[in-house]
Amino acid sequence: MSKKTILTGITTTGIPHIGNYLGAIKPAIDASENPAYNSYFFLADYHALIKCHDPERVAESTRAIAATWLALGLDTDKATFYRQTDIPEIPELAWILTCQTSKGLMNRAHAYKAAVDANREAGREDLDDGVTMGLFSYPILMAADILMFNADIIPVGKDQVQHIEMARDIAGRFNHQFESLLTLPEAQVNEETQLIPGLDGRKMSKSYDNTIPLFVESDELYRLIKLIKTDSRGSGEPKDPDDSTLFQLYRCFASPTETEQMRKAFLEGISWGDAKKQLFEYLDATLTGPRQQYKALMNDLGYVEQILHKGAEKARTEAARRLSAIRIAAGIRPLTYVAPRAQAEAEKKEKSAEELERIEAGRQRAILLQLKPLLDQVANADDKPQAAKKLVAEKQAEVEQLKKKARQKAQNELDLLTQELAEWL
Repeated sequence: MSKKTILTGITTTGIPHIGNYLGAIKPAIDASENPAYNSYFFLADYHALIKCHDPERVAESTRAIAATWLALGLDTDKATFYRQTDIPEIPELAWILTCQTSKGLMNRAHAYKAAVDANREAGREDLDDGVTMGLFSYPILMAADILMFNADIIPVGKDQVQHIEMARDIAGRFNHQFESLLTLPEAQVNEETQLIPGLDGRKMSKSYDNTIPLFVESDELYRLIKLIKTDSRGSGEPKDPDDSTLFQLYRCFASPTETEQMRKAFLEGISWGDAKKQLFEYLDATLTGPRQQYKALMNDLGYVEQILHKGAEKARTEAARRLSAIRIAAGIRPLTYVAPRAQAEAEKKEKSAEELERIEAGRQRAILLQLKPLLDQVANADDKPQAAKKLVAEKQAEVEQLKKKARQKAQNELDLLTQELAEWL
């Protein structure tokens, strides 16, 4: 059974937080340890340019996210880890796909529709006000990220499922128009990681400014945890663990046994202060080792850069091979290119001609072997020319007397005999 390819990327517009770790990075690293998968993980810095026009923020985020993956234990010998902008084949593929993608499909993209709706609600005459072509067409770039490596499985949040469906549509149209070269990907949604709660109880997101950065110092981590919203129930009053951000965060990191112990503590009325302290101590202990590794990597960015270059070289080997086939399928070819099918037909004809020649040569050798006694008679005769003429005349008379089918065989023998006796005739 061939391996499945799993691919995921993180946009470089912010500092990694606990939601990124639980929802994307940890599941991806776990998958990379599974020999059943080929894993591709990348820094989506082209995508960052769509939403963020602050170059320093993009650069800082790229450094932080690269170091985070490595600090959390990604083995780059088991996974291909690269920066999107280091693979020039991706934007080239994006352009080829753009030429096959209908504008109507892009009109239905959630991000574009949301921008149009916002302009409509604001009473703006131009419904495309503030919409860049990057925002409008970035699902095609996302499709190129995926299709470049024929990824089978794309772990995403529910809000990204549409983009995977679009990638399937784009791949299907290319395959129908040209050649079946692109794999249709499948979205993989992990319900357990879809709603990692933030400080205010909503989904942890940079957009809500409610995140807990992954590698903040211990005192800052404790400060942030103490900001998590709770209700007014005091110490000794039973609390609903399933309605608590504190418990949900704890559950995401703890073992099943530890989770059940914390659930029991909630039902028995643990104080919010104690619950926050326990969450802090657990997270701090879990993240201390990776935090130290992260600091070391951020102080040795040359090493991180080398790792990314190694991953890009590996990724480009695969990308260049696949893009070459895609270009040829679309008609972008060397002037001397011969289609494999035409070349195969030509080779088949050439082999057929060679086979016929071989068969004919064998047939002629067999006839001459039959005629050898007659040729020997001529060779041993005192008057060789006269003996040759006599033999040919006898053979001609035999040909004339035979029926049509047998006559052709005799005629062939006569022709070969004449060729052999030519020097004496």
